[in-house]
Amino acid sequence: MLAVPMGAQTPSGQQSAISDSSLLEQLDRAMAEVTERAMRAVVEIDVSGYGKAEDSGDNNNDNSNMITRQRSLGSGVIVDPSGYIMTNNHVVAGAERITVVLSPAINEMSMGRTNLRQPRLTFPAKLIGTSRQADLALIKIDASNLPTLPLAEQFTVHLGQMVVAIGAPEGLDHTVTRGIVSAVGRQPDPEQPMVYIQTDAPINHGNSGGPLVDRDGNLVGINTFIYSEGGGSEGLGFAIPQPIVRFVYEELRDHGHVRRSTIGADPQSITAPLAAGLKLPQDWGVIIADVQPGGPADTAGLKRRDIVQAIDGRPIDSLPKYAALIYLHKRGEPMQMEVLRGEKMMMLNITPQPLNTGIESLEDLVRPEESLVGPLGIFVVPLSAEVRQLMGGVRSEGGVVVAGILDNEPQVYADLAEGDIIRSINQKAVSQAGDLRSTISGLKPGDPAVLEVERNGALRWVAFEME
Repeated sequence: MLAVPMGAQTPSGQQSAISDSSLLEQLDRAMAEVTERAMRAVVEIDVSGYGKAEDSGDNNNDNSNMITRQRSLGSGVIVDPSGYIMTNNHVVAGAERITVVLSPAINEMSMGRTNLRQPRLTFPAKLIGTSRQADLALIKIDASNLPTLPLAEQFTVHLGQMVVAIGAPEGLDHTVTRGIVSAVGRQPDPEQPMVYIQTDAPINHGNSGGPLVDRDGNLVGINTFIYSEGGGSEGLGFAIPQPIVRFVYEELRDHGHVRRSTIGADPQSITAPLAAGLKLPQDWGVIIADVQPGGPADTAGLKRRDIVQAIDGRPIDSLPKYAALIYLHKRGEPMQMEVLRGEKMMMLNITPQPLNTGIESLEDLVRPEESLVGPLGIFVVPLSAEVRQLMGGVRSEGGVVVAGILDNEPQVYADLAEGDIIRSINQKAVSQAGDLRSTISGLKPGDPAVLEVERNGALRWVAFEME
């Protein structure tokens, strides 16, 4: 430390050095305090279950439809003191058992005084709901008075601000990395409306589901994926913005799923050629390309060629922002949409209606504890109306659908494939996985079993003997 006698004159360079050192020390202490508070609400998540087998790269061995036993590690953020925890959907997808680990972090090391044996508390967690589109999931543990990172109503993030990422990369809990916000509103896939916050804070496998926190201790987002050629962090990390996290949390907590809605209109980005060809007054933003007859937008008076200026008072400058505001609009309430029609500004009140999106794949319906028929090495789901719609052209009125094949040698080999509809076993109708398990458990080695199966619209029998 530089000692300066009272009354002595200090060169301006030394004064600047002292000032800079003081500022850096204040920043360091402030970031340490923020990180210490935030870490208390970050947990490690240990998941065991089933998931799609990774592609081996062998073109002659297509295992893309095989389901294998897996274990994964991730992170989570406590958002409610009663035990609600937000994480990524891909962390808990296919989970048979979810374990949450809470442990205090070592925040300072002093010679001879640091206790490295920190107590770890483990809790079984229940899956409340997931959103595959947003890649978010809500789980809950039986605990109370937990530290939290609250989901505040007010949210602001700006380019270049300092952030820290907290998580358990490779199972190393309470790992903290620091960086800046590299971009806001990043849309990696132009075909998808999801936008992300990009950061150069190092993020690796296991950080998924952990928080990105600003210098005031506010949640900026949930870390979800990285761009990497080598598998490690290359400074291209992406986090789901806090407003989306908050919206999905409230939907999953209250309803178990995210309710989708639509206004019955198809938007399109305005480009320079489009603006020139249609003689539009602006060459950016969003134009309505189509309005579905009889839908909410049509009823409210929205027309083709209307240029969207604002939704619920928030300016619209791009298709991702339009999609985000439609997605985040409060369910059941009218939406105010300001549009430019010719030279006239108009305000429309549109009440969105529920959107029945169905399911994207059979894999979405697999619940390992319910769906697995162990002796046959298959996962099945009931042939519901949604499944019938997804598959199309189904003849069967009832049964169970093979949603996945377990990637190991089953106890009994049956010639079954993903998408097969099992209608009966030994002439007993099947409506759920338990029907199959019950009948099979009553058979002895050598007993015959005959499945009535619909495959690609044709009926057939699959026969085998019990081992």
